[in-house]
Amino acid sequence: QVQLVESGGGLVQPGGSLRLSCAASGFSLDSYAIGWFRQAPGKDLEGVSCISGSDATTYFADSVKGRFTISRDNSKNTVYLEMNNLKPDDTAVYYCNANRGGTTFWGQGTQVTVSS
Repeated sequence: QVQLVESGGGLVQPGGSLRLSCAASGFSLDSYAIGWFRQAPGKDLEGVSCISGSDATTYFADSVKGRFTISRDNSKNTVYLEMNNLKPDDTAVYYCNANRGGTTFWGQGTQVTVSS
């Protein structure tokens, strides 16, 4: 069965850190571009970061640049989103997406809440 599963979300205080994981099963992630998206209550889906499948080129939204990093471990078929110096505005459900040539998969999402 082909699926993506996100994990690592939770409640964290402002300034804290979390590492989200996006693990694939049923297919190999290594040739897919992987994106992290988030959706806060009442807001549109927002692209946060992505990493290419070819040369590991990365992209970050301005709102997270310098605070978030993205990496992939092909041996574990997993992509990570390391989030540091978290802010209340980072509160959202975070989703990962795998895309290759129009074939795309989505995970079910993981909740991140930044609050004191």
